Amino acid sequence: MSSIKELTRLMQELDDQLRVCMRCGMCQAVCPLFLETGLESDVARGKLALLDGLVQQLFKDPKGVNDRLNKCLLCGSCAANCPSGVNVLEVFIKARAILTGFMGLSPAKKVILRGVLSHPVIFDSMVAWGSKFQKIFTRPASENIGTSCARLVSPLLRNRHFKRLAPVPFHRMIPYLNTERGRSGIKVALYVGCLIDKIFPDIARDVIDVLNYHGVGIFMPEGQGCCGIPAISSGDTQTFNRLVRHNLEIFGAEKFDFLVTSCATCTSTIKKIWPMMADKDSGYVKSRIHIIAQKTMDINQFLVSKVGLKNVKFNDRIDPVTATYHDPCHLKKTLGVFAEPRSLIKANPGYRLKEMPESDRCCGLGGNFNLQYYELSTNIGQLKLENITASGCQVVATGCPACMLQFFDMLSKSGDTIRVKHPVEIYAELLRKYPG
Repeated sequence: MSSIKELTRLMQELDDQLRVCMRCGMCQAVCPLFLETGLESDVARGKLALLDGLVQQLFKDPKGVNDRLNKCLLCGSCAANCPSGVNVLEVFIKARAILTGFMGLSPAKKVILRGVLSHPVIFDSMVAWGSKFQKIFTRPASENIGTSCARLVSPLLRNRHFKRLAPVPFHRMIPYLNTERGRSGIKVALYVGCLIDKIFPDIARDVIDVLNYHGVGIFMPEGQGCCGIPAISSGDTQTFNRLVRHNLEIFGAEKFDFLVTSCATCTSTIKKIWPMMADKDSGYVKSRIHIIAQKTMDINQFLVSKVGLKNVKFNDRIDPVTATYHDPCHLKKTLGVFAEPRSLIKANPGYRLKEMPESDRCCGLGGNFNLQYYELSTNIGQLKLENITASGCQVVATGCPACMLQFFDMLSKSGDTIRVKHPVEIYAELLRKYPG
């Protein structure tokens, strides 16, 4: 259990935020969960009202408060549209930390988060074993888009279609990089992220190819840990702080101009949540967190704003592939990045961008939410699937590997053959086709 002093500090911060909410209900119109359930307790206003009496509720019904608070995608739609400027994500994350500090983690979460995730070497080893034996427990679901499903009845994998773990994770393909600045005069630190490392390593390879093409020096240290979002979403500040300090240490070994990632969630976590949770840290650690947060950029934003994209004249004889783009919540709503990924797609004359309806509507994955509320997650995802197919696209692109997983699930179960790509993969195709 967290110390009373730490809980008191978090409660005071929470109280300061709650005073700003006018209970206007604007969040109802944009909350994907409320649009699905119609329950006031599922919308930000309802949760904020609940938290207003958190001190009393902690002793009366901590589990009930925790259950209602965790029934949230943390998509940020409410915060992005709040006329009072309430930082709802900060409120919910700190409230979860308070509840977990009071109640403690469940045995299962304690094993997963503190026993495995907080130790990058152990985490990598566990995933490596999972990759070796996954064929025993899974079977192909859709050969068209490369998904699998559970071979045996499983509480976790039941009804899911998913991308299997990569046979070789990216950190085994290229363990370490430290190259000099090229013609760009820029050097970046490359943060890979768990999903890209272990499920989508080709995205990381394309990122390196693109950076090399533009003459960008790359520092990619060994032993990178998770950004901490699964831990802090569960209220586990202990694991979160351990991972932050681990990554600060390994990235502190080299000087660089920017830290880039190709994962929208990792970008927003490092840029927004790391400094948000750093108030109790020592001055030195807090300073390092804020410095690295200021340097952090999404790969699409970095390429467009810092090095510039390759310009290839359109060939009228090319029959372009129709692509649509989904705005990840953490990229558009949290970081305001939405034009840059589209620029990468448009740069490739082999693709024609066609916007889907409601491109910034949440896909419904929500990390832990998908594990706890799969049926709700699927229902929200089905609405996104309808918007994707309405565009008539052959490819759906997005800058978030978690959203990609949701799309693979939805598309596979519906029998669609629409391919799922990251914008940097589409741009890398251009550079391979026109290397000069």
